[in-house]
Amino acid sequence: MTAIHTTAIVDAAAELDSSVSVGPYSIIGPHVKIGAGTTVGPHCVIEGHTSIGQDNRIFQFSSLGAIPQDKKYAGEPCELVIGNRNTIREFCTFNIGSPGDVGVTRVGDDNWLMAYVHLAHDCQVGNQTIFANNSQLAGHVHVGDWAILGGFTVVHQFVRIGAHSMTAMCTLLFADLPPFVMCQGQPAAARSMNYEGLRRRGFSPERISAVKAMQKALYRDDLTLQGACERIKELDNNSLESSADVHMMLSFLEQVSPQRGIVR
Repeated sequence: MTAIHTTAIVDAAAELDSSVSVGPYSIIGPHVKIGAGTTVGPHCVIEGHTSIGQDNRIFQFSSLGAIPQDKKYAGEPCELVIGNRNTIREFCTFNIGSPGDVGVTRVGDDNWLMAYVHLAHDCQVGNQTIFANNSQLAGHVHVGDWAILGGFTVVHQFVRIGAHSMTAMCTLLFADLPPFVMCQGQPAAARSMNYEGLRRRGFSPERISAVKAMQKALYRDDLTLQGACERIKELDNNSLESSADVHMMLSFLEQVSPQRGIVR
């Protein structure tokens, strides 16, 4: 049987795998689905149309699936979808999506989300990310795989954060952060590329060399964004091994809004 503490309140319509555990005084709503091996700590509230995958660990006092902090929201059945093997620490708040976007707030797999992290409506978080304490995402923010947000990072709505990027503590992001870039400041400014993180993830010297060339085009050669993209396209012919990294950067840059731009 599912290990539900006697003081927890779990709606009869909720779908919990038999291996799920729910701690004291937690509340699980009727439209919630929780997969095998997930543990819910004490004093958590999981509500709304929320689906949680397998082997997640949700710590005490988290609020998952509440309605968006959006005055336009009028009760539509939007969703929160959380993948597998995520660690969600104390006092995290993840809202469902809104009808003004895809209607789904999504968290992928193997993410490490520390205390007081906020994901507003329609945020899309990839896999293997780390959000340090008090990282705060406004609505419609997209975060790529392996991104790391330093403590107290604050992200403006509709900003995109590329894969393998990193923010320092107390960073304020108003513009898109390209893949691989490390930034810091209020507002954020690019400082370097995340070379040490790439080495730890097994990037070969050839791939790291391509990242260095992309940094040079974006930040050191005094090029416009369009000019930098043209320079980066030339790298695609240099190495099959780094081709996917080059394509990822180009795809990200091609979607940059002229009004928002990138972190410089």
